[in-house]
Amino acid sequence: MEPAARRLYRLVEPIHLVSYFSDEPTDALMALGHRNYWDGYFAGRAAPLGRVPAEVVHAIFYNFADGEVSRHIPRVWDTATPEDALAARERGSAAALRRILGDLADAPVVARAAELAIKAATSAPTEGRVLYAALRSIPVPGEPVARLWHAATLLREHRGDGHNAVLVAEGIGRTEAHVLHALSEGIPAEKFGRVHHLPAVRLAAVVDGMRARGLIDASGWLSDAGREIKERIESLTDDLAAPAYENLTQSEVDRLIADLEPIAAALEAAGSR
Repeated sequence: MEPAARRLYRLVEPIHLVSYFSDEPTDALMALGHRNYWDGYFAGRAAPLGRVPAEVVHAIFYNFADGEVSRHIPRVWDTATPEDALAARERGSAAALRRILGDLADAPVVARAAELAIKAATSAPTEGRVLYAALRSIPVPGEPVARLWHAATLLREHRGDGHNAVLVAEGIGRTEAHVLHALSEGIPAEKFGRVHHLPAVRLAAVVDGMRARGLIDASGWLSDAGREIKERIESLTDDLAAPAYENLTQSEVDRLIADLEPIAAALEAAGSR
């Protein structure tokens, strides 16, 4: 049986993903004067942290290759403030959700899901959760669609902080994490969107290192040990994400799942775009 934390992750993730896949948040961030999509990505996602140096963002985001963060941070703050980026990201993401959901955006199910999701998202422990803790310092929107997006973002980054802790504990580096995920999904590392742009020699070195550790077999796919560590990482991530929902009763968890299902279905059908 799928753990509740993983089931809720699958339902919450499409809500958060509009921030990256939809035009409205990208357009709102570009309207501040940013040069490209990745300027907006780093400005919007790192904004809760304030004007921290690239090294800090690189450590917290974890899975970007060396040099990728520093191409944008701190330069983006010369274009617009973190406060402006936060407002643009929220405004654009809420607009995207409202467009995709259509009439469902004004249905009671959205307001109800937003309240339960916020209850969960603002009650989880912050210890060791740097990005989640930073997001907790931001005022919660009152409008239901924006409120739902904010809750989804809190829950997503709470889980993400825990996931990074597990990766560190398991000795899986930032690029290795992408390779592990790609191969577990049946995608060759060099075809996976998050790392396919890396120099071939750099990516090959990562794969060779994982092969030497016994995580990848001679065929180029995950070995039994590789699959085992992937499953352990996901299971431990679920365990670390579970406290976010402990402030809800079982009936509230069931209600939240039921309310999120039609919302997530609509977003998945649209690809959160």
